[in-house]
Amino acid sequence: MIFILHENFPKIVAKQSSLSKHKIIDIRETDKTGLGDIAIFKLAQEHEPIFLTTDMDFFHTIPFHFPQHFGVIIVALNQPNRKRILEKIAWCLENKDLTDIANKVILLKDNSYTIKK
Repeated sequence: MIFILHENFPKIVAKQSSLSKHKIIDIRETDKTGLGDIAIFKLAQEHEPIFLTTDMDFFHTIPFHFPQHFGVIIVALNQPNRKRILEKIAWCLENKDLTDIANKVILLKDNSYTIKK
């Protein structure tokens, strides 16, 4: 699988989790940093990735602007830090079938998750 890290997503997640066996593209390592959410998501779709972010705006805007996409995982915690974000991503990878994430947005919260189609 291919994952794209949004600018607000901790880089360490790619190196210290089960994501490390996948292809990771970090927006910060491209010339696309600073673009608006819609523009960055549109460009990201060229790689057919699962998009990782902590930006709650994506939960509402992506299904509206992009009915067809390769999947989004949003980690929205009350007091986020690298460790807790890492734990949520690890939980998601262990418990959710991401081969079926196309056109879905998964919102991971402190004690729950929501899947929006």
